[in-house]
Amino acid sequence: MLRRSIVTAIALGLTARGVAAQETLLLRQPSVSERHIAFAYANNIWIVDRSGGAARRLTSFQGNSAQPKLSPDGKIVAFTGTYAGNADVYTVPIEGGEPVRLTWHPGPDGVTGWTPDGKRVVFSSTRQTGAPSPTLRFFSVSTEGGPEEPMPMPRAFQGHINAAGTHIAYRMASSWDDERRNYRGGQNKPIWVMNLKTFAVDTIARPLNSKELDPAWIGDDVFFISDRDGVQNVFKYDGRTKAVAQMTRFTDFDVKTLDAGAGVVVFEQAGRLHILDPKTARATPVSISVRGDFSWMMPQWKDVSTRVTGLSLSPTGKRALVEARGEIFSIPAEKGDVRNLTHSSGSAERSPTWSPDGRSLSWFSDASGEYTLMISTQDGQTAPRSIALPGMSFPYTPAWSPDSRKILFTDVGLKLWVVDVVAGTVKKYDGDPYMNPQRSMDPVWSPDSKWIAFAKRLPSLYRVIVVLNTETGEQKQVTDGLADATSPAWDASGKFLWFLASTDYALRSQWLDMTSYERPRTNALYVAVLKNGEPTPFTPESDEEPTTPAPVTPAATAAAGTQTPAMVAAAAAVAAPAPRIPTVTIDFENLSRRIIAVPAVAARDYALLKSGAAGTVFFWENVGASGPAEPTAPGGPLYRYTVKDRKTVTFATGVAAYTISADGKKLLYRTGGAQAALFLVDAGAATAPAAGTGRMAATLRMWWDPKLEYAQMFEEARRKVRDYFYVPNLHGTDWPKVVAQYRQFLPFVAHRTDLNYLLDWMGSELAIGHSYVNGGDFPDVPVNTAGLLGADMTVNNGRYQFTRIYDAESWNPDLRAPLAAPGIDVKAGEYLLAVNGQDVRSTDNLFRFLDGTANRQVVITVNSRPTMEGARRYTVVPVANDQGLRTRAWVEGNRRIVDSLSGGKLAYVHLPNTGQGGYSQFNRYYFAQQNKQGAVVDERYNGGGSAADYIIELLGRDYDGYFNNPAGDRTPFASPSAGIWGPKVMIINEMAGSGGDLMPYMFRRRKIGPLVGTTTWGGLVATSDQAPFVDGGGLVAPRLGFFDRDGKWAVENEGVAPDIEVENFPREVIAGRDPQLERAVQEALRLLAANPPRVMKEPTGATWGKRKN
Repeated sequence: MLRRSIVTAIALGLTARGVAAQETLLLRQPSVSERHIAFAYANNIWIVDRSGGAARRLTSFQGNSAQPKLSPDGKIVAFTGTYAGNADVYTVPIEGGEPVRLTWHPGPDGVTGWTPDGKRVVFSSTRQTGAPSPTLRFFSVSTEGGPEEPMPMPRAFQGHINAAGTHIAYRMASSWDDERRNYRGGQNKPIWVMNLKTFAVDTIARPLNSKELDPAWIGDDVFFISDRDGVQNVFKYDGRTKAVAQMTRFTDFDVKTLDAGAGVVVFEQAGRLHILDPKTARATPVSISVRGDFSWMMPQWKDVSTRVTGLSLSPTGKRALVEARGEIFSIPAEKGDVRNLTHSSGSAERSPTWSPDGRSLSWFSDASGEYTLMISTQDGQTAPRSIALPGMSFPYTPAWSPDSRKILFTDVGLKLWVVDVVAGTVKKYDGDPYMNPQRSMDPVWSPDSKWIAFAKRLPSLYRVIVVLNTETGEQKQVTDGLADATSPAWDASGKFLWFLASTDYALRSQWLDMTSYERPRTNALYVAVLKNGEPTPFTPESDEEPTTPAPVTPAATAAAGTQTPAMVAAAAAVAAPAPRIPTVTIDFENLSRRIIAVPAVAARDYALLKSGAAGTVFFWENVGASGPAEPTAPGGPLYRYTVKDRKTVTFATGVAAYTISADGKKLLYRTGGAQAALFLVDAGAATAPAAGTGRMAATLRMWWDPKLEYAQMFEEARRKVRDYFYVPNLHGTDWPKVVAQYRQFLPFVAHRTDLNYLLDWMGSELAIGHSYVNGGDFPDVPVNTAGLLGADMTVNNGRYQFTRIYDAESWNPDLRAPLAAPGIDVKAGEYLLAVNGQDVRSTDNLFRFLDGTANRQVVITVNSRPTMEGARRYTVVPVANDQGLRTRAWVEGNRRIVDSLSGGKLAYVHLPNTGQGGYSQFNRYYFAQQNKQGAVVDERYNGGGSAADYIIELLGRDYDGYFNNPAGDRTPFASPSAGIWGPKVMIINEMAGSGGDLMPYMFRRRKIGPLVGTTTWGGLVATSDQAPFVDGGGLVAPRLGFFDRDGKWAVENEGVAPDIEVENFPREVIAGRDPQLERAVQEALRLLAANPPRVMKEPTGATWGKRKN
């Protein structure tokens, strides 16, 4: 059944207007020469006359080709392409032709420009980073190929060399989110103008902490983008007078990327390209039309079998109902074909369910522009009925009532909705008052369709089981809140309510805090007997001999007549009453006394409890829980418990999701991981099904129209921001107006990358961090398999020479260093002469020889001299990424520096993030150095994660006294004994954010010590709990924001400023220094000198036992 949604109509209408207008919008990343403009569109590179007109295509590739830069003579375009699966540097003549690849390193390389002589392409890359995480710096590579050469700046993100080749204007710090209006945090660095010989730096002045982007030279002047006036515009820095002047004054859309060449500036604004004449300060839009056969945008059949979510079963398990990429499919258990019940790329159909009477299907659809509830027949041959849901955001956990008259579900705000399907009316009830990404209300209907049980958080953040009477609206609490109770399930008999409960929930009650890490939580299975006088399901059992039945007499046989056994059975069937719908009676008085711990169920981390036939429940175990995420494993074991057998059996393994048919006889489950599959098995079988039993080998296909799907995702993004954003005023943004403003660009989306760009651009209006747009279904490109040797190299004597060999340092089993394995004796200063027998010269690009070698054996030839005479051969296995080795070397190098500068007095601890990795690294490094008198805590480049309360509490820990030590020299133990009791200094920089913003804030507020370095990112909002787009991509609308104890929003969009500001300027870093680290050591030693540690000795033993006489 084909349906035309409102989203579809909008998309088609916009497309028609775009075609009629002839001008193409959403053109990006322009570069200019005397005659041409090169730009990116539809993830390809195009060129057009400077006067505009019809553009010519230079690349035709389904992957990514972007960042075009015209050479100084205007004859060649350098660009970034993923032809080989990795972002590498390519060139192509302006006339077109086959692109020439210049780089092969497996790290991402992004073109930024040219050297003034036009002989080398300048690009940014995270290779050979001088930081503990991938950090961009500039390299150049010859257009003839050969080795890449690093430029002197230790870090560089955007930049341009002047025509004389003497200076570079550049932006040092990369940005986590350039699409963020009015951002004023630490990553807003000024543009630096560096002398390429002396490395001295001049700063382009700015009146406030504005965002400065894309510097480019014309003569002695630097043109750049700045948001000093609230909207990003073009400014000019006069290299002679140092004055800054505003060149454009747009007020609607920001100026985006900028470049300069042939005496003019070219920039992107409002989806168009503009040329700015510096002499007149006049900007002129260039009208450009782009036409191409974008094969990836053509409607086509897609196999969506791997995108299954939202499982449901027909009442007796004859068919399964699933969601896959926004379509609803009905899958037969054995006979018949798969049915696509919706057939619409232009709308998202989600969360299918099957009514218990088998007559109706339901799902949610956004075909109207908002989600409505759809009711359909099981064959999908008639138009479904739509029930409006006013004020509803996004639906979760739908379930039919057993009488097939009502449907419940929850929404983004954790409200409980009940829809009367017959009357078409809607009621809304209070649900869970505390947001948590688990969404653990898990509401379920009672067998008589009168009650709804669900889990609800108390102010203690422990959950209780609550039952809602749908006739009166009254809610009653079943559990007392002294245990964390979850996952309610009504027994099919109506006599019992099963649930899970944990008595060791404790610090796991707050999901955002690091103190919840490695705190095992176990759940036991409980059952509540609902009615007074109802016996426990676990009455005592006793083995007894069976009694012998009385013999059958001839008289009894005669009385039975001549009935056959079949006739007796038929008569019994007629006499048997019809299945009775149980009436659920709940006696709330003394209900807590009728809650029983189910015997023979060991307490573990269980979840997803569901009831089957009477006296039968199923539950799942999270076997991979670690840190705050639940669950983390791709699949876990599913157990079955029956009252009859009073034991738990493992029913299936590797389960990610499951559902049970209404009659309790069939169970459908989906396995986790990349090879996910569906299995339909008997729920009541005497023994668990064998592995692989019941696999449903169905192929799910849909007719996919990308234009319609992209329009649907645009509208989904609109709703997600509106419904999920952490404050209702959306930072003062007029969101409907913003959406209308940006919708004009939707018809020009010609690649999935374009859609992400548009959504990110639109989201910038919210002026919030973490508003990321990512992922999605992109056209296939080759897989990158390039390898690395884990070494630094330079060119010398016509060969590649090793300058540093990286090893895994100590106690790092997760790292593998190819040249540091036992039996491989390669030293710094030696030469690499050949790879797999191929001679390697200094004119070659070494990484071309290592292409395709990751995790594969390679034979290298090495010698202490640049000749083959006396050379040695080793078989090594290159790694796909050597950042881990470089990170460990950076950390260990800093630790040795601190130890040396402090004379062994200070510990050094680097915290890469506030997630599991940072937690583990803190525990490893901090306590291993607790013999030190103080500590330098380095949180530069901290990527965030959780709230690092665990780390802060331990850093601020004090001791109360000592216990003596009866061994050795009797040095006493502090109590508590685990910790460093001297001064602490924390180093921060602009690349520390989110949880890396909060940690120094906490460090300062608790007065643990000073902060040294530069202001942090300024992105203290939390993200979680959001449904993906239908193709797997996502848009983040932050869910939580931080405010201080005075009731003021804090840290977000400002960062945490240091107490002692120290910038690592290029000249010092190039000389091998780290001024921030050095100053932190100086400050810690100063504090240590002012408060030297007390060296305590055990006092003389007490004389309590001494007699007076």
